[in-house]
Amino acid sequence: MLTRVTDVPPPPVPPAREPWLERIERHLQRLQRLPLTMMVASLLAALGIVQLTFQLGNSVYRTLTWSAETRQTQARVETLERDVQILRDAVRASQDPEYLRALARCRGFVGKNERVVVASDAPDTPPGENCKALRVP
Repeated sequence: MLTRVTDVPPPPVPPAREPWLERIERHLQRLQRLPLTMMVASLLAALGIVQLTFQLGNSVYRTLTWSAETRQTQARVETLERDVQILRDAVRASQDPEYLRALARCRGFVGKNERVVVASDAPDTPPGENCKALRVP
């Protein structure tokens, strides 16, 4: 068989590209996008700094607030513990006959076999004000 012969030149063969040249072109394309990447990275870093600053400030505020509230609560607990002790003492004293007898004398009561003697220059005090009052919370 005969092949056809023509005077038309064959299509040109593209020149072979060097692999190192292709790598350089890829790096150049990346470098062209670098300013945008750097701006985005800088923006994200700035947002991170702002968030970190806010979190640190918030932590300091919460620490100060917590410390103040803790001191207030501890003072309140101490007051309540004192009140509980006073009430326990009052309950214990209310069951003691000697205390009850002394309390009755403060109120102006006199025993069966006793006489009331009043000095002529004694101040006029209403009954019940002869003794120191016990503070009960």
